[in-house]
Amino acid sequence: MKYLVGFSRIFVGILFIISGLIKLNDPVGFSFKLEEYFSPGVLDLPILMPYALAISIIVVILEVVLGVMLLVGFKVRFTVWSLLLMIVFFTFLTFYSAYFNKVTDCGCFGDAIKLTPWESFTKDVILLVLILILFFGIKHINAIFGERVGALVSLVAVVACGFFANHVLNHLPAIDFRPYKIGVNIEEAMSVPDDAPKAIYDYAWKFKVNGEEKVIVTQGGYPTVDGEFIDVETTEIQKGYEPPIHDFTIERDGEDMATSLLKEDKLVMVIAYDLAKSNLNVFSDIKKVTDLANSKGYKVIGMSASNDRLTKMIVDQYQLDFDFYFTDETALKTIVRSNPAVLVLKNGTIEQKVHYKDINELKFN
Repeated sequence: MKYLVGFSRIFVGILFIISGLIKLNDPVGFSFKLEEYFSPGVLDLPILMPYALAISIIVVILEVVLGVMLLVGFKVRFTVWSLLLMIVFFTFLTFYSAYFNKVTDCGCFGDAIKLTPWESFTKDVILLVLILILFFGIKHINAIFGERVGALVSLVAVVACGFFANHVLNHLPAIDFRPYKIGVNIEEAMSVPDDAPKAIYDYAWKFKVNGEEKVIVTQGGYPTVDGEFIDVETTEIQKGYEPPIHDFTIERDGEDMATSLLKEDKLVMVIAYDLAKSNLNVFSDIKKVTDLANSKGYKVIGMSASNDRLTKMIVDQYQLDFDFYFTDETALKTIVRSNPAVLVLKNGTIEQKVHYKDINELKFN
């Protein structure tokens, strides 16, 4: 039991720290995931939607600090109980998501490691078993340091996490795990290689043959059956290749302009996934920056999921010298964790990407 507890302590502590730090690197992204869980189609807790960001920060800091406390052996009973309650809740959440197919990615490791719902549930079940070992073998968890040093280490962890969270919230994630990171060519990331694996489907064809229902399964072709066709059910048995970027469009009047715009030698994108939630005071600075870009020969466009009435109001109010195009809100949230934000591209390759608080750092050649 002593060795089982020792292994579980190290494994659980390190995993909680790693998982927490990955999400702490991008708390806005984790808050989007929480909004999915709080939505009417999942847990139906709309009252929590406005607090998603605050909850995400508290949860991920707690995750990191509990991992640290477990490793150093500080406040062991409180730590183990907290870990047990957290993992019971997470296990319920991932099971609910997997069984009812509600949220396809739990966000357990942010965008760094993507897990399917059932993989997330399996991971949580393993963690639950390991934490139960800690719970029943709690007497074998000894403090590495004295009470004061343990408290100091835990306090340092809390303060460091707080500073880090504040930094990424006021700038951008320190490490960008998303497909739109600097250096990525968007068109190339949307392409599918010729030798990419194709999706494979099973087709269950139902016929009435001699008064009885008969099911014939094929992988595409219509079966030759002397009977009356009733129905067909399709099941994906093997996923095909999905490019890193697969939901990117830049629409104007119902036409996708992405292909032509991504060929621009000098392109500036002003991105605001929802202008109603944007920091509108920033558009005075965006006006100055985009005017400078225009004078340097850059084509400037706005990208938002907001309606035409709102985009026109912003353009008129701040006398912006560019037009807004429509792009899906989820895609815009994935591109950059700032509302608004500015990207600079060259022939479709992202060269600069900044939070609205850093727009003065942009450089135009």
